[in-house]
Amino acid sequence: MNLLEAVGTALTMIRAHKLRAFFTVLGTMMGVTFLIAVVTLITGMDAYMKEDFAGKVYGFNSVMLRQRPSVVMNVDEETWRAWQRRPRLTFDDAEWLEERIQTPGILSVSSEGGGQIEGPDGRLLENVRIVGVSASYFRARDMDVELGRVFSENEADRGVPLVVIGQDVADKLFEGLNPLDRTIRIYGFPYRIIGVLEKQGSLFGFSLDNVVMAPAKSRVNGYLNGVNEVDEISLKVPEARLVAPATAELEGLMRQRHRLRPGEPNTFEVETAEQSLAFWTRISQYMMIALPGLVGISLVVGAVVIMNIMLVVVTERTREIGLRKSLGARRRDILAQFMVEAGTLSGMGGAIGIGIGIGLAALVEMMSPVPARVSPLSIVLGILLGVGVGLVAGVYPAYRASRLDPIVALRHE
Repeated sequence: MNLLEAVGTALTMIRAHKLRAFFTVLGTMMGVTFLIAVVTLITGMDAYMKEDFAGKVYGFNSVMLRQRPSVVMNVDEETWRAWQRRPRLTFDDAEWLEERIQTPGILSVSSEGGGQIEGPDGRLLENVRIVGVSASYFRARDMDVELGRVFSENEADRGVPLVVIGQDVADKLFEGLNPLDRTIRIYGFPYRIIGVLEKQGSLFGFSLDNVVMAPAKSRVNGYLNGVNEVDEISLKVPEARLVAPATAELEGLMRQRHRLRPGEPNTFEVETAEQSLAFWTRISQYMMIALPGLVGISLVVGAVVIMNIMLVVVTERTREIGLRKSLGARRRDILAQFMVEAGTLSGMGGAIGIGIGIGLAALVEMMSPVPARVSPLSIVLGILLGVGVGLVAGVYPAYRASRLDPIVALRHE
C-alpha cells in the first residue's frame, strides 16, 4: 500500500465513523485552534500597538518630556507621590529647549483634559477631549484639516480664542451645516471655529474625532493645568535614526534646566513610543512563553485519544492485517500504513483547527478594534503539529499491528 492508498484508507475510515473520527481529532483540533487564534491575535495586537497606538498617541519618531510616565501600571503610593512632587513642565521650559536643541525636529507642547462644550444653539456635548496645543503640534502629529485651517504661530502665542474641531464634534453640533466661523464655548469661554480635522479614526474603540483643539496659551489652559504649565513637550525628528540622539540631548538639556547634579535622578520623564510600548512587549512575551504549555496540554490529550482509537482500529482490522501479510505485505508496510492513517487523522484535526482559529480571530476583529494578523509561520506550525502528534501517537498501535502473526490474525473473530 503506497502513501496515497494509506491516506485514502484513513479518509474512508473518517467517512465511515464520523463521530469516532471527530472525537479522535478533537484534542489536536483544540490545540491547533488555540495556537492559531492566540498567535493571530497577539500578532495583530502587536501590529496595532506599534502602528496605530504609537502613531496616534505618541507620534512616530517622537521624544516626549512629561512630569510622570504616560503609562502607569502597578505603582506603589510612594513612587506616585514622588512623581507628584516633581516640577511641572512649563511654556518657559519649551521655549528654553527650543533655543538650545541642536537635533533637527519640530518641538510642540500639549495639555489634555476632558469636559463639556456648548454649541451655538446652547446644545451641550459631554465628554469631549479638550486639547491645548501649540501651532506646531499639527505638523508634528501629521494632522491635516478637511475644512478651514489650523491656527498660526502668532495666534497660538497670543492665545487667540480659536479652535479646530474633530469630525464627531462637527457632526453632532453642526450636522448639515458649515461649522467654520461659528462659536462654541469651552469651559464657558467662547472660541471661534477655524478648522475641522480630517477623520482620525478610533483607538481601542474610543473615537479620536471627539476632540477640540485650542491654543495652549489660551484661557482654556487654566482648566487643563496651571496657566503656565503643560502636560507634555515633544520633539518629532525627521528620521528614526535621530530618535536616540534627540532623546539624549533633550534629557541632557532638561537636567541642565533643572540644575541636577551627576548621579541625581531625573525630575522628569523622557519617553519614546518604543519605550512606552515596552509594557505591551512584556505582556506579549509572557503570553508567547505560556502558549506552548497550554497548547501542549491539548496536544498530549489528543495524542492519547488518537493512540487509543488506533489500538481499537488495529483490533477491528486484525483479519485484514493477517490477509495482507499472507499476500506478502511486510512488517514495515503494515507499520507505515497505520502511521500514515494516524497522521492523516491528526492532520485533518490540525487543518480544521487552523480554520476555526482563523475564524475566531476574525470574529474578535469584528467585535473589537484589535486586528487579526494571520501568521504564515503559525499555520505551518499548526500543520506540522497536527500531523506530528498523529505520527507519534500512531507508533505503538502501528508497531502492534506490524508484529501480528498472519495465521493468528486470520483466525481472529
